[in-house]
Amino acid sequence: MRESYRVAVVGATGAVGNTMLQLLAERSFPAASLKLLASHRSAGEILTFKNEPIVVEELTHDSFADVDVVFSSAGASVSREFIPTAVDKGALVIDNTSAFRMDEGTPLVVPEVNMAAARTHNGLIANPNCSTIQMMVALKPIYDAVGIKRIIVSTYQSVSGKSGRAVLELVQQTTEALEGKPITLDKFPHQMAFNVAFDWPFLDNGDNEEEIKMINETRKILNDDTIGVSATTVRVPVFFAHSESINVETHKKLTATEVREILNDAPGVTLMDNPKNQEYPLAVDVAGKDDVYVGRIREDASIDNGLNLWVVADNLRKGAALNAIQIAENLL
Repeated sequence: MRESYRVAVVGATGAVGNTMLQLLAERSFPAASLKLLASHRSAGEILTFKNEPIVVEELTHDSFADVDVVFSSAGASVSREFIPTAVDKGALVIDNTSAFRMDEGTPLVVPEVNMAAARTHNGLIANPNCSTIQMMVALKPIYDAVGIKRIIVSTYQSVSGKSGRAVLELVQQTTEALEGKPITLDKFPHQMAFNVAFDWPFLDNGDNEEEIKMINETRKILNDDTIGVSATTVRVPVFFAHSESINVETHKKLTATEVREILNDAPGVTLMDNPKNQEYPLAVDVAGKDDVYVGRIREDASIDNGLNLWVVADNLRKGAALNAIQIAENLL
């Protein structure tokens, strides 16, 4: 094993890219050098890593010379254009976009769930969707224990999952709404302040793109096409951390107590389940944390072998940057 690696971050000026820099520093990732890449619009900006300024460079096909590891989060179209070049030049690429997730030859990995799949890579590993990641961390221990027949999930997703600019727009909209001014609509198709809205393109079957991602990615990560998955994803006026209401039908009965025991020992999970004392995961508390938080564990009496869980995680950390870094740490 080498002691250090030449690292590049594609999309360094975005919300995930900024979180990536923060976590690489926090976790003392063995970076011998760090190259920050973005579009020509952001080239020349100066970002800080470990108190040292680094100038952002324009992403080109020549950017990957002398790079060992690439963390990419600049959007699917950018990844499709540039990531094959990075792979061809010998870099290990962990891509946080949807570009390659469902490609047959590309591992789709959550380290706590299916790290073994990453070891079959051909230079490229895909990071799953943020909502899928936290759901998989919470459900994999249950799946291993008794199997899962069906999952029904409703998500309540923060605006930072869209972009850093979306966070600023929510601040602006909130001020405008409170002052009775016209609402600015730039990043969102609807007013986001004081609202719950659908924020992804819809497909012909009525699902939106985010819902389809959760359905397909769950089956690929668990390597189980027999699982029924129904997803409804919405955006809520929260800055950071996604929340999920998950209903699970298992193959064998588990009591709520048994689920708590299973999850209490699960990697990457923090159990917070004492509702009588108002203790359960909340977005404002989980933002900035690395674990996936689980609470409100209940048996669903409406069906045999039914369970309800409330799952919350920081979408920029475990839902994106941290998951990618953990993959690299495990491999390298």
